[in-house]
Amino acid sequence: MEEFVKKGRRKTATAAIRLRPGSGNIDVNGRGMEDYFPVESQRQVALQPLKKIDALKKYDLIIRVKGGGVEGQAAAVRLGIARALVEQNEALRHDFKEEGFLTRDPRMRERKKYGQAGARKRFQFSKR
Repeated sequence: MEEFVKKGRRKTATAAIRLRPGSGNIDVNGRGMEDYFPVESQRQVALQPLKKIDALKKYDLIIRVKGGGVEGQAAAVRLGIARALVEQNEALRHDFKEEGFLTRDPRMRERKKYGQAGARKRFQFSKR
């Protein structure tokens, strides 16, 4: 049984994906998919690559995610799944590239600067 292991990242979230042929079982940090991603839109984002090739019931997934928020984790899972599927079948690369599944979103949080309340926000100005 062949297994494909890939990583996906978004903001500060990291997802390690283990993709193997199976019956559609998805385990996220030891919990079910619906349990870990309670919002339907998060599950949809995470499973987009599998839905694109209509393979939701063809693979078992073991997913380990850490860091970031739930939305960032869902996007990290999407990238990891897409990378694993491309490693398994190189013919999918063109379709996934067109959909943007293989593009790592580079946007990161801007750091807070000293002498300011946040990255851009200033402390309140007092004339007197």
